[in-house]
Amino acid sequence: MNKIIPRTLKGFRDFLPAEARKRQYVIDTLRKVFESYGFEPLETPALEYEEILAGKYGEEGERLMYKFEDKGRRKVALRYDQTVPLARVVAQYQNRLPLPFKRYQIQNVWRGENPQAGRFREFIQCDIDTVGTSSLLADVEIIACALDSLYKLGLKRIKLLINDRSTFEGIDNAIISSIDKYKKVGKEGVLRELTQKGMKQDEAETLLNKILLTKPNARITKIFDLIRPLLKTSLPIEFDPILARGLDYYTGLIFEIEIEGYDVGSVCGGGRYDNLIGMFGDKQIAAVGCSFGFDRVIEAMTDLNLFPDELLTTKVLVTVFSEELLERSLEVISNLRKKEINTEVYPDADAKMDKQLKYADQKNIPYVVLIGPKEAESDSATIKNMKTGEQKTVKIEDMVKIVK
Repeated sequence: MNKIIPRTLKGFRDFLPAEARKRQYVIDTLRKVFESYGFEPLETPALEYEEILAGKYGEEGERLMYKFEDKGRRKVALRYDQTVPLARVVAQYQNRLPLPFKRYQIQNVWRGENPQAGRFREFIQCDIDTVGTSSLLADVEIIACALDSLYKLGLKRIKLLINDRSTFEGIDNAIISSIDKYKKVGKEGVLRELTQKGMKQDEAETLLNKILLTKPNARITKIFDLIRPLLKTSLPIEFDPILARGLDYYTGLIFEIEIEGYDVGSVCGGGRYDNLIGMFGDKQIAAVGCSFGFDRVIEAMTDLNLFPDELLTTKVLVTVFSEELLERSLEVISNLRKKEINTEVYPDADAKMDKQLKYADQKNIPYVVLIGPKEAESDSATIKNMKTGEQKTVKIEDMVKIVK
């Protein structure tokens, strides 16, 4: 039998506990903020019919989408984002979903990217959307929730960039996708790409200059006026006429959020898409939403040291002194868990105490409970603080006060 080499595919990742805890911390924080704004959870399948996703993401999306035939010879595709599946859900269940429908979704998506730093083929997207209203307040609430979420994660030096799709009215999507690269490749890079797509040099320059001189429309100006009092903040807000976000389905507001002084690109972006859901039914349903760059948020928080010092799943390790005292250890474990204290037991009753303490140290478990013959006789336990090395013997009923 050939030896199997343990490895992962390019662009796909494992997350060991230390990293997984960071990711879970971000997810839990985002979920709490989302629900405070009235957004409800939604989950959709990883696999959709190809026709559901095809033609919604522009030329790059068509190229990067994972598409194949399943065993039933149906053309299917892996979830590329969460906005199009949401549109499908709203059209499919419109008689069961009260409008406006406010939802959040935190699931994996798949794209056939060229694997490189910051680019993966499987990654988490965190989305919030409000469906069923064209109200300006819905736009403002989406932006406010996005900003509030980043504040709660400690990312407070952020900048909001806003545009409106009407800036590009009458311009072909292929041209818009080139203009959207302005910040990456500069003016000359955009002009070069536009001429490669068939535009004359002078036409390309005229178009680009016209866009750069565009002023915000009345709707965008009103959003500016409402955001600051809602969040009670003086964060930088800029009208950015070259912001396009490259997706074909946007119809109005477009926005991105960047971290000032930290060059990772946007950590959140979205906009209004009032025509997408109509593709799946017999009527148009207005919608607005945004998506967080989950990996970029993790990267920024790590580099800026914004994660709490202790992101732990286990708070207490209860050791086992001997087989005879195992039952006493299990009683203590049960009591701690009833008090909602995450507690672990060392599984090998024959292991030396040094080995059990080393295990707690390797896992950064803050407290270790030791129950030997003396403790068992006096209905007490010795608690060791693994950070300070301090030990204290207390009655069983008093343990919770120390480790809580």
